[in-house]
Amino acid sequence: RSRGAQPTEVPTTDLDDWLLIGALAEPHAHLDKALTAERVPNPTGNLMGAIHAWMAAAEAGTFTHDDVVERATAAMEMLLANGVTAVRTHVNVGAGENFLRGVREAREQLGHVMDVQIVALTSNPITGPEGKANRAALAAALEIGVDLIGGCPHLDPDGTTLMADAFTAALEANIGLDFHVDEVLDADVLHLRGLARMVGDIGFENGVTASHCVTLGLQQPDVRDAVAREVAEAGIGVVALPQTNLFLQGRTHPVATPRGLTAVGSLVDAGAVVCAGADNVQDPFNLVGRSDPLETASLMVMAGHRLPDDAFRMVGADARCCMGLPPAGPEVGAVADLLAIDAPSVRGAIADAPASRRTFRRGELVASTDQTTRIHR
Repeated sequence: RSRGAQPTEVPTTDLDDWLLIGALAEPHAHLDKALTAERVPNPTGNLMGAIHAWMAAAEAGTFTHDDVVERATAAMEMLLANGVTAVRTHVNVGAGENFLRGVREAREQLGHVMDVQIVALTSNPITGPEGKANRAALAAALEIGVDLIGGCPHLDPDGTTLMADAFTAALEANIGLDFHVDEVLDADVLHLRGLARMVGDIGFENGVTASHCVTLGLQQPDVRDAVAREVAEAGIGVVALPQTNLFLQGRTHPVATPRGLTAVGSLVDAGAVVCAGADNVQDPFNLVGRSDPLETASLMVMAGHRLPDDAFRMVGADARCCMGLPPAGPEVGAVADLLAIDAPSVRGAIADAPASRRTFRRGELVASTDQTTRIHR
């Protein structure tokens, strides 16, 4: 600096011995559906009950543009307050443009403090003559603007064609793919293997994510491990979604009820990148949830049999990797997206999920919460 110049004041935050870690990430959300549990009840509690309830509410005009913007913004603010600076949200594009335009507007409001990736989640059927309207809806979404294409091959009459057509559309748009894969408890359904082979055959390089992958956890060990190796070799990122799948899956299995989680251990052992997300939050697909990745990490410890440090990576570094984002944290060269939390360790943070947190985006404080407890004896 020039002689006589005074050093520039740099804003500082006293963390008071709090734990400082990389900011968290939410790799799989549904911001268009968030916070609707009171208005859209799920009469059966299962996946199809949630789908039918949501479609009926959408067709009845329950959700206005302003409503979508308000709810998506509120859900993003909940994430930000909990230490999340990156979220990937699936948005249904088969029920008109209202949801996509609303989520895009919410992103415009908070995009300066959070990376927001939007996946065009197609409705079914999208193949064959009956899928004409849903194919047109995807084309309209691509015109409006999305970051990835998604879909549910297990819900379509021709899941293989659904995936192949999605690859073609993604190549034309030069964007990535994020599918809901095998979210059923039928071991004969295994689109994940076909997806892995398709990536290799096409040579797709824009990034592919497979969310849910429930039936991989139902396979015999030899099939499970072989498919896991194919997934790893294809470079597919896998998202485990414990909260919603624990709620939706297994209701017709009263004995030895399956957890509905993918084969995390086999995938990790094979070298695949596996992260974890919350999926739905307080809507007919999941009636609870607080938009806190530490809640997801806790479920991965309990239901997914991961150790705390491994579970934390699944909602932090590995989640960012699945989203194609650079590493974040208090290390030299990393993006300065940080979370300070009033906890002694990662294990303690997952166990207690303290509300007292500070979220930093590119080194600047963007959210703060302080929790006070008094014991009256």
